[in-house]
Amino acid sequence: MQNKIKFNRRQFTKTVLAGMMGLSACRSGKRRKPNVILILADDLGFGDLGCYGQQQIRTPNLDKMAKEGMRFTQFYAGSTVCAPSRCSLLTGKHTGHCTVRGNVNVLMDPDEAGLGKLFKKAGYKTACIGKWGVGHPPPPEDPHRHGFDHFFGYLSMWHAHNYYPEFLWHDGEKVKLENRVERPETYYKPVQRSLVGLATEKRVYSHDLFTAKALDFIEENQSSPFFLYLAYTIPHANNEASGVFGRNGMEVPDYGIYRDKEWPGPEKGRAAMITRMDRDIGRINQQLQRLGLDEETLIIFSSDNGPHQEGKSDPAFHNSNGPLRGIKRDLYEGGIRVPMIASWPSRIRAGSENTHIGAFWDFLPTFAQLADVPALENIDGISFLPSLLNQPRKQKEHAYLYWEFHGRPKKQAIRMGKWKAVRILPNTKIELYNLDKDISESHNLAEQYPKVIEKAEIIFRQARTNNQDWPLFE
Repeated sequence: MQNKIKFNRRQFTKTVLAGMMGLSACRSGKRRKPNVILILADDLGFGDLGCYGQQQIRTPNLDKMAKEGMRFTQFYAGSTVCAPSRCSLLTGKHTGHCTVRGNVNVLMDPDEAGLGKLFKKAGYKTACIGKWGVGHPPPPEDPHRHGFDHFFGYLSMWHAHNYYPEFLWHDGEKVKLENRVERPETYYKPVQRSLVGLATEKRVYSHDLFTAKALDFIEENQSSPFFLYLAYTIPHANNEASGVFGRNGMEVPDYGIYRDKEWPGPEKGRAAMITRMDRDIGRINQQLQRLGLDEETLIIFSSDNGPHQEGKSDPAFHNSNGPLRGIKRDLYEGGIRVPMIASWPSRIRAGSENTHIGAFWDFLPTFAQLADVPALENIDGISFLPSLLNQPRKQKEHAYLYWEFHGRPKKQAIRMGKWKAVRILPNTKIELYNLDKDISESHNLAEQYPKVIEKAEIIFRQARTNNQDWPLFE
């Protein structure tokens, strides 16, 4: 009995084209490097996507990406707030070593090699679209100083609170938008007063511009390898809208499929924001397919930290942190463990789940290996490319992951194998949890495992470098 073969014209065409490209590559002695798109959500929780257990918010395109690609279950953000998390992502260093360790007026060192510079060295066209937000106040040329050919979006993390801004930045120039913003007379951080506020005339939604610019960049650079860092602001809140003005801070043009839900307005807004982002990620995937780039493009999606409790939104309403304890600004799992999905149809096995323990500082060495450029020295990351390619025996593992948080109160945390150690300063007592058996960090085992605590104390001291901008003990 013969096997039946279903003819797929599109796949046949792509196969022929791939063969032609491969023949051309062989003749020239070169093989095109894969495109890379890194999409970052802002304050999206571990449980906010359907493929991570979400029951109420619809995310069909990201769920499809997970079904057709790889879903990581033990991947971590660089920090529990935005600026240090993004610094870690860009530099390959954890918050014990990177230059930006909190949301204050310290900038990432322009002499420090980062993702943009790495991809430029490898011959890629590079763009950052969305929220830069690495320290404050960044100068207009800051993304370009760090290796990006193009930038469009918010430079300041505070400016990025408002989804209907009066202007955005495009390659060092202000681009005026048809929005009008109301500003408070007084604000608790005066340096930000010119940037924050609530739009009273809402005509242009910044997220929609980011998607349009991303689609343009892909179209314009389809003939050469490109790196796109698409840093969406969804579902971050407009803190000023809910705080100073006392209104709904979850800004979105409409509630969409949630308009008739008997939910509070902020929860409709948060759900609508996430579904809108999901829709646009679907549009990006469709464009890659239309251009025949999908099988030579690695897409990674993640979030910069856990879900927020801002904009009058409650992360418990939609179970945004799933089974995890804690939210944004915590170093418990809910503050730093994030969704991470990787899609690369020609290389990543569909429907795979990965338990590799990794973090944002691993992006840089992973992409260095992918782009075939030398790995940088003096970084904390390790490449997880073997995990992406289903080569577990080749995958190196971290001895530990380390975080420090410089909010109030200051905190430290370590993940070492199954163990998670957390210390809330100035308290010197260390909490200890077995994540293999207690993912919700409900049972402190510190007294039962003094040897593990001793090891954690050593790492807490040795994993970081002292920095006058970031004192832990005062």
